[in-house]
Amino acid sequence: MVDVGSDKTSPEVSIVVPVNNEAENIAPLVDEIAAAMVGRFDFEVIFVNDGSTDGTDTALLQQLASRTWLRIVRHDVACGQSAALRSGTIAAWAPIIVTLDGDGQNDPSFIPAAIALLREGGEKTGLVASRRVGRKDTAFKRLQSRIANRVRSAILRDDTPDTGSGLKAFPRAVFLALPYFDALHRFLPALVRRDGLEVRRLDVIDRPRLHGRTHYGMWNRLWVGILDLAGVWWLIRRRRRVPQVSEVSPNAP
Repeated sequence: MVDVGSDKTSPEVSIVVPVNNEAENIAPLVDEIAAAMVGRFDFEVIFVNDGSTDGTDTALLQQLASRTWLRIVRHDVACGQSAALRSGTIAAWAPIIVTLDGDGQNDPSFIPAAIALLREGGEKTGLVASRRVGRKDTAFKRLQSRIANRVRSAILRDDTPDTGSGLKAFPRAVFLALPYFDALHRFLPALVRRDGLEVRRLDVIDRPRLHGRTHYGMWNRLWVGILDLAGVWWLIRRRRRVPQVSEVSPNAP
């Protein structure tokens, strides 16, 4: 059976899903996205295969045969989640982007609520950021995240209790106007607020990872995170007011 989600010429929403070595998670995630979106939105789903070395590409191609709304973007080498999100957003055809992690821990049933919040906020809203409730990670990983979130919030004052949740919604144009760097996805609330836009929050249910393994450990999160935090703090401090620009016509009164 072939699902019809979008005619691929004018989708309302593009769902971008970065994946790296997530072969076993592809089919269940595609099914859940279909259940949340088919018949409700004109949409497309872009899986960005970030240099996977397992059967992820094969699993994606199997889904491509029967899902008219599915697209695949490939990186020849693994470049990280921020690079994958950027590649998917550049390739997207819709003005609204929704992002999901490829590990299945984000529940796609919350996508419609994220879209509704973004639309409800109008032009003033630059991001809907989800906050995980009832997290299924280990106690040690939750402690790491709690400390990291408190430090980040104290320094950047982004008023966001959880930036690690992958389910987000934002206007495509807003994202592409942000400065690009590795780990950008973890600082979206601070950078969106830097541009004078509002960040709305959506509580979501966290789920355990059923297949594969996490790509993040304590050390690669800690030291890189400290450097990124310093860089984002500098960007916020160096922000200057952007004037409204208009050209004066010689015939204007």
